[in-house]
Amino acid sequence: MSSEQLTIASLTDRVKSVAVGAPASAVHFLGERAAFVCAEEKVAIADATGEISHVVVHVGAILCTASDGKRVVTGGDDGKLVALNAKGETSVLATDAKRRWIDNVALHPDGAFAWSAGKTAFVRSSKGEEKTFDAPSTVGGLAFAPKGLRVAVAHYNGVTLWFPNMAAKPEFLEWAGSHLAVTFSPDNKFLVTAMHEPALHGWRLADIRHMRMSGYPGRVRSMSWSAGGKGLATSGADSVIIWPFASKDGPMGKEPAMLAPLQARVSMVACHPKQDIMAAGYSDGTVLIVRLEDGAEILVRRNGSEPVSALAWNAKGTLLAFGTEDGDAGMLEF
Repeated sequence: MSSEQLTIASLTDRVKSVAVGAPASAVHFLGERAAFVCAEEKVAIADATGEISHVVVHVGAILCTASDGKRVVTGGDDGKLVALNAKGETSVLATDAKRRWIDNVALHPDGAFAWSAGKTAFVRSSKGEEKTFDAPSTVGGLAFAPKGLRVAVAHYNGVTLWFPNMAAKPEFLEWAGSHLAVTFSPDNKFLVTAMHEPALHGWRLADIRHMRMSGYPGRVRSMSWSAGGKGLATSGADSVIIWPFASKDGPMGKEPAMLAPLQARVSMVACHPKQDIMAAGYSDGTVLIVRLEDGAEILVRRNGSEPVSALAWNAKGTLLAFGTEDGDAGMLEF
């Protein structure tokens, strides 16, 4: 335990340990139950008491995951896209005809979902209609816009905005480099990608003006919008970097906030769904809850293990779950 962690408030004695039994690559809440997605084959579903059940969802590695709060959808190297509900029931949503790896998945609030294999992106509507789009290179990330059926397809040298239900030509947003994770701002005004290099890139959608967000010592592997979309919290540095998006110009010409510095790199971030607080996980296994207004910190998990690789709040903001690369996991109830 560091001297920094000794001086802040602690909730470590209230954390319920969860026996995931494998490295956690992601965690999502299905109501009051946390679904810990393991790196291989299975998902561990746990409640606030720590009671757990394991469900096999793939034969092999789980490569991507997304959740809408009702189901967790995973893609694997077995070429399958699988949905898991809170009861632990699974269903195969799609199987790639060429048995290619399912690299990315995204869910729409109306029940539509998107996934990718190689250069091809797929969308299936809530009515079961399926459309495909061939990107110019391997798809790096997918995201649905918060309004309408519009999909952002990230790839090498930019992002394509695809409208599956319209005859309109997809819109290409160009920026050199490899674009990976992609996210729309909650107000639908901005689009941001995590680059293969240690930087973010963004576009103001009204006029396609570029937004360059750089200065990271490492790649940004985790992004989370604060309540109301006023800020975008990111990993990749030894403090949480939060870019301001409250104004019409977003982060252009503005410095980001830098909160919760430690002698370790931030590996995961998860903003609270209702309040201006966030959880941050670090490369040394530390988990903190941080108040965005002034950076005040509460310790949830002490350091001393592998990086935090999974972090999420439930929809009400009353439960926090975390998991690490060495299989340690826990839940905190507020």
